[in-house]
Amino acid sequence: MYGYEQNPGAQQQYAPPPQGGMPGGMQAGMPGGMPGPGMQDGMQGGYGQQPPLYPEPSPPSLADAVRAFTTGTLAPEDFQQIFATSKVYCPRGDNPGFLALHNTQQPVIPMFTSLKELRRYAGKESKYFVITGAEVIDLLPTGYGFVLDMEGDHRMVFDAKAVEQMVDFAMRRMYG
Repeated sequence: MYGYEQNPGAQQQYAPPPQGGMPGGMQAGMPGGMPGPGMQDGMQGGYGQQPPLYPEPSPPSLADAVRAFTTGTLAPEDFQQIFATSKVYCPRGDNPGFLALHNTQQPVIPMFTSLKELRRYAGKESKYFVITGAEVIDLLPTGYGFVLDMEGDHRMVFDAKAVEQMVDFAMRRMYG
């Protein structure tokens, strides 16, 4: 076995694999020593060096999901799944926590789908923090709603009841 000293009391150190590839003169790749995909002229490709055969499609951005949801082309469950894994930009004050707007029917917390949207609302030098939508749902105080992209073309308001429904949906999805 290569890689570590086998002597008792010896200091454990990494040892590089022997030169010349695999034992018996075989090359990594296909059976019989043939080079595998991404291996050219007998050179071995390292992890992350080979482009994927079929790149994974990127999920829609939160801004795209907001647009699709507000126009009725995205189901609520699909929106919630995208929201849960997306970054959300939140303005902050000097103390930790969400900043809330209390001049509305119910208190709401402004949140934004991008730094650009946050800057449009709060100014270029505003302080902010970034969390995921799932963390928003977990950390939002009871009785508060939130508004996404207040100054944007597709502003979305979630009142406290809608937030409770999002929490219920997340719990059902996680725990059955």
